[in-house]
Amino acid sequence: MDKNIPLFNVQLYIYDLSRGKARSFSPIMLGKQLDGIWHTAIVAYGEEFFYGGDGISSCSPGGTMLGPPDTVVELGETELTEKMFMDHLSSLGETTYRGDRCRLFEHNCNTFTNEVAQFLTGRTIPSYITDLPSEVLSTPFGQILRPILDSMQIAPPGSNIINGGINI
Repeated sequence: MDKNIPLFNVQLYIYDLSRGKARSFSPIMLGKQLDGIWHTAIVAYGEEFFYGGDGISSCSPGGTMLGPPDTVVELGETELTEKMFMDHLSSLGETTYRGDRCRLFEHNCNTFTNEVAQFLTGRTIPSYITDLPSEVLSTPFGQILRPILDSMQIAPPGSNIINGGINI
C-alpha cells in the first residue's frame, strides 16, 4: 500500500428504532425474538450518511433526532477521497436511492448502508440487520402489518438532503 495515500475511517452507526421494545414485544406479536428494529447509517469524512423517504441525507454524527447510536461498528478504512464518495452518493441519489424508491422491507436505510459499506471498504454490514425484513415478513403478523408499514414514509429529521437540489 502506498504510504502517501490518505486513509479515511468508515463506521456503521446502528440505532434501535424500538428503543428496546422489540425485544419485549416481538415474541408476543411475531412469535419470535427480535433484538431491535434497526436503522443504520454510514459515518465517513466526518459526516453521517443515511437513506429514507427524503432520499440520501447527511448530518453530523449522531445529529438526527435519534441521538447517539446504540452501537458503532468499525468497518475499516477507505482510500476513496471525499469528492469521489460524494460523486458516488450524488449518482445513487438520482437513481437507485431516490426518496420515492424507499420501501421499508426491500429498499431501505440498511440496503443503502450495506451498499455504501461495500463501496467504501469491501465489507458488508452485519446480517442480523439485513435479514430483519425477511424475519418479520416470515410471520403471519408480519404479513398483516406489511401493507400498513409499506405505506409509511421514513425520514429521520435533522439532516441535510444530499440529492434534491442541495449542493454537496
